[in-house]
Amino acid sequence: MQNAETVLEVIRERGKNGLPLERLYRQLFNAELYLLAYRKLYSNAGAMTLGATEETVDGMSLEKVESIINSVRSERYRWTPVRRTYIPKKNGKRRPLGLPTWSDKLLAEVVRMLLNAYYDVQFSDRSHGFRPGRGCHTALREIADTWQGVSWFIEGDITQCFDQLDHQVMVETLGQKIHDGRFLRLVGNMLTAGYLEDWRWNATLSGAPQGGVASPMLSNIYLDRLDQFVETQLLPQYNRGRLRRTNPEYKRVENALLRARKRGDRKSVRALSQVRRALPSQDPGDPDYRRLRYVRYADDILLGFSGPKSEAAEIKQSLGEFLHAELKLELSKEKTLITHARTEKARFLGYEIVVQHSNDRITRGRRSVNGVIGLRVPEEAITRRCALYMRRGEPAHRPQMLNDQDFTIISKYQAEYRGVVQYYLLASNVYRLGRLRWVIETSMLKTLASKHRATVSATARKYKAVMQTDEGPRVCFRTVVERGEGKEPLVAWFGGIPLKRKVEAKPIDRAPVLATTQGNELIHRLLAGSCELCGCARRLEVHHIRKLADLNKPGRREKPAWVQLMAKRRRKTLVVCRPCHESTHAGRLAVVPPK
Repeated sequence: MQNAETVLEVIRERGKNGLPLERLYRQLFNAELYLLAYRKLYSNAGAMTLGATEETVDGMSLEKVESIINSVRSERYRWTPVRRTYIPKKNGKRRPLGLPTWSDKLLAEVVRMLLNAYYDVQFSDRSHGFRPGRGCHTALREIADTWQGVSWFIEGDITQCFDQLDHQVMVETLGQKIHDGRFLRLVGNMLTAGYLEDWRWNATLSGAPQGGVASPMLSNIYLDRLDQFVETQLLPQYNRGRLRRTNPEYKRVENALLRARKRGDRKSVRALSQVRRALPSQDPGDPDYRRLRYVRYADDILLGFSGPKSEAAEIKQSLGEFLHAELKLELSKEKTLITHARTEKARFLGYEIVVQHSNDRITRGRRSVNGVIGLRVPEEAITRRCALYMRRGEPAHRPQMLNDQDFTIISKYQAEYRGVVQYYLLASNVYRLGRLRWVIETSMLKTLASKHRATVSATARKYKAVMQTDEGPRVCFRTVVERGEGKEPLVAWFGGIPLKRKVEAKPIDRAPVLATTQGNELIHRLLAGSCELCGCARRLEVHHIRKLADLNKPGRREKPAWVQLMAKRRRKTLVVCRPCHESTHAGRLAVVPPK
């Protein structure tokens, strides 16, 4: 059996060289790829969530991997319909979410890894969604660094993009580079497996399965055709000229200014300097100069255009026609906007984007702000997040947290606050999050005060501390949990995050798991071939629990051996044989683990 890392590297090299893939289906027989997929998926919260069957990650074994491989080899594998549920959206509507079974997740992750190895190296540099090493911040940073001087923003919004992906177009797109009918049939069957809603089967006539492991990758492959259209047709058509020509009026005033300086006419110099400062140095209406910029994050599209609005409307129309004709998608007429870059604000990935303009800010004799992209925190985003911690217009305590430990309360508030601040650290007005900090901090203090039946001021004095940061000392709130001899105390802080803009981009998408099975402890334990309770070497499975707190269920007088072992190791997994696994679920005391 070929090493998983070698397989992925070979596929990646073929992708770099633009060579087609043949006999890709045979790679689905490699058990190491399934162990690699298991390593990536088992710690996810959804691994213990039920799909249409009772199967979850609990009970994972090498036998299950072999069973999947045998079904795939004989082309007998059948995808199970996903169980559909709904999650709320910001606009009050609900988004459908599919919950696959564990075996489907495992096989879909292997498919995703193979596709990612081949396609990711071929994707456009202007695509930032669901890609390793990229994220919202890299997309925003690209806009801030390279879009200076644009006149119009074209905000593209695809109507129900992921629900409307055409299956035939998807398979045809894959078939352009993957010359393997069996692999294409497997992907096609995954797309058309259907879903269960109220335990009734429904067909999936279009779209990538919401919640599916491979769906983000398939969506990127589908929308890469849009990227190629923009880069090969729109950008060459609407990019011309090296520099804008000099503004004749600006040149006339500058010549008059030079003559006034030679004459020593200070009054005219001052007056002409003010006139020159109000004029652009280059001609904004130069017909020989155009610039078009493009960036995409998943189905969020933004274009920046330097030129007349009539041509921006042409670009929008061309975009809509390509999506309709080639990808069977539609641009939303209400949400696809043409925004004036200097006087209005475009919205992209939760930021407000505007071209800055100020004739009064002079740096080294230049109007350094003019034409520079500004990233800002929307006022609406701050108000919406503040509302989560307020009641009747004031910060309020959280009753659901009154039974939690002080450490848990402070840690949770800090995690929520830190997540918002770190996302908006690219914004020039990130200091406005000080209002959010006050609301969250007050809600936290009120929760602690209500828990201990104390006043808010007394609670603030009790937990107040000073933290040293890169920007100097900061007043914070802290609690310490002592853990006995030889152990460092647990410390929870709230605050200590300076609201200062950071210009460097840091990808916020989850980093991909390295393509190796060598360094994972769970995989080594499973391959060791020994039950960790009785030492048996037959029919090994992995027992999973959702969280370590589940080990301390009330009412247990005597903890079973498996509970003691998992608590001692602080692991949510235990490699056991089938009889011991059945004992853990039945509540029977398992044998004492061997020493």
